[in-house]
Formats: sequence, structure tokens, C-alpha cells
Amino acid sequence: MTIEIADLTRRFDRTEVLRGINLAIAEGELVALLGPSGSGKTTLLKIIAGLDWPDTGSLTVNGQDWLAKRAQDRRAGFVFQHYALFPHMKVRDNIAFGLTVLPRRDRPSAAAIRARVDELMRFLQISALADRFPAELSGGQRQRVALGRAMAISPAVLLLDEPFGALDALVRRDLRRWLRDVLETSKTTSIFVTHDQEEAFELADRVVIMGAGRIEQIGRPDEIYDHPATPFVARFLGLSVELPVRLRAGRVEAPGLDATALPRRAMADGPAMLFARPADLAPVPAQDGPLRVAAISSTGALLHVQLTDDGGLAVETEVPRRRGLHLSLGQRVTLRVEAGQVFRDGAPAETPAETPAADSRPVPLRYEHSSKESLR
Repeated sequence: MTIEIADLTRRFDRTEVLRGINLAIAEGELVALLGPSGSGKTTLLKIIAGLDWPDTGSLTVNGQDWLAKRAQDRRAGFVFQHYALFPHMKVRDNIAFGLTVLPRRDRPSAAAIRARVDELMRFLQISALADRFPAELSGGQRQRVALGRAMAISPAVLLLDEPFGALDALVRRDLRRWLRDVLETSKTTSIFVTHDQEEAFELADRVVIMGAGRIEQIGRPDEIYDHPATPFVARFLGLSVELPVRLRAGRVEAPGLDATALPRRAMADGPAMLFARPADLAPVPAQDGPLRVAAISSTGALLHVQLTDDGGLAVETEVPRRRGLHLSLGQRVTLRVEAGQVFRDGAPAETPAETPAADSRPVPLRYEHSSKESLR
């Protein structure tokens, strides 16, 4: 089923929850809605399911206007974070529920329902749990039952709201891989909501980054990870070190900064901001370096190295422990950038910029952390 969302808006009192959402999803595609709490992800999912309604905009599935359909007529399967299984029903009855409440004209025979449930339990590898109640199941088993109930009606679209949020980390990892295989086999068009970057990138064909009711970026996981389109996306994906720099002939420059590993930027000369992940910054010993090592801590595999300048500002880098053994407290260093993204006035570096200011002197190297925490 193809999904087309155009100019969708939703407001609660004075709060704009969705601000002009435009999104196209191909048949059989698995799309993740990724973003922080309050970004509008779940509201968008509920509108697709028919559990909420937009103020303006359109929603079509295979060319049909879904905003004109009631929730029960949309054939959308919905998997909730906390499963929402019926505690008084056994596993097989929970899975069968959606079929048993269909209008009489659409309802399969009792034998057909039993066959469909048996087929799904085999497919989801939970046949041995058929006669158990939800209270007798683990969290991962309950999530499989919830998925089976959603898939029983052969949904046009499968919607999952934080499907692994109630599970521990080890179970989440195992279920992610399992769910990906299930959805690829069933070829069901699926949308899932998450605030977990690793989860979205591992599962989805495409990721939709949302922030404050807007879509900030859409793309394949690797595209988004390597090329965040806005400062919001960069910060959300962990590019937490922000370095004021200057662009000159497409190159990033700042005192004490070696950015030769970065590609040239199609952007006019002038001040800009470089966003980088701590793991993409390497301190290099230099007697005249503008930075000094202020603190070193180890996690076993990594060293967290905090650097400060003479003004008291600081930034933390991550270095593989064996590569950082040469570093010591008080040591002077420069900073080598292995990867990063450049923005100017909120726009990506690849966007042509305004004419640069007359003053083209290098700006001092300063560090900021996106969390706005004190760097004293």
C-alpha cells in the first residue's frame, strides 16, 4: 500500500503539534519516525490509524482518502508500546480478536480464523504459547502476540508506536532483527515511531527525522548519519561538539584545528559552525597547541579526553584507549577533525551563502556543547 501525506497540520489549543507534514511511503517500505518527545511522531501515527484527526491536509492510501474513513474501516494494524493485550484471553484468542469483531459480511468462518491464527503463530514462532494468558508471558513474547494480533486482519498498513520501549536492551536487540525479517517476508507497508536512533537505523528502509512538529530530514540511515541536513538533526544524531570556524575557498579553518580530512564546501567565504561527534575529533600533541588536556577517563575500550583552551572553554573527545596512551594531563595539543558537518545561518554548507563580510580574519577556536551544559 502506498501512502501520501500532504500539508498535514494538527493543533492542540495554541500548540502546533504538526506543522505542514509532507511524506510519501512506497508499498512494502518500512519507515521510521525518529525524534525527541514532543516532536509530533505519535500524533502523526494516530492520524494515520484514525485515532486522531488533522486540522488541515490530506492522507491517501492507494489513492483512497483515508480521512473520510473511520478507524475500523482503514484496516490499519496498530502495535502499542505496552502491548494492550486482553488479560482474560489466551494468546490464540488475542490474535484472533480483530477477525472476530469484523462486520458479519467481512468476517471469516470460525475454521478460517483458526487457520489464520495457527499460521501467524507459526510465522511468529509462538505456537507453543497458544494456550497461555498474557500474564504468563515475557515482555518479548507479549510483543510478538501484539504483532500477531495486528497482522491477523492483513492490514493495509502496520503501525508500531515505540514497539520495544518496554523491553530491556538485550531483548530489544534480538526482537529488532526478528521484526525486520518478519516485515521483509510479509512485505507489509510499515511505519514505526521511536526516539532510539540505533533502533531506527537498524530497522528502517528510510528514516524521517521530526522536530517540533516538522520533518527535518528524510533519507536512508547512512545518508542521514553522514550528512545531517540541519543543526537540529546534527545535534539529535550526536554531533554534540560545535566549533565556530571560518570557510576560505571551501576549506574549514580555525587556529589549532586540522580540518584537511573534510571535503571542500560549496559555500562562500565567511564564518560558519562545524558540528562533529566526539569520536571524530583526535587530539594531536603539539608544543604550541592552543589546547591542553584537562582530564582523561577510561571506559576500557575508549578514553574520554577533555580539552580546554586558555579561556576555560572545553570539549570532550573520544579516543580508542590504545591510541591515546601518549596523552597526559596538561599536555598541549591541536585538534584533528576526521568528519563533521558545516552549517551557516542554519543552512547546510552546500547551500550558497550570502556575500562574506569584509573582515576575513580567522576566528578564535571556541567549543560549545549542544546540551548547553557549562564547560568550565
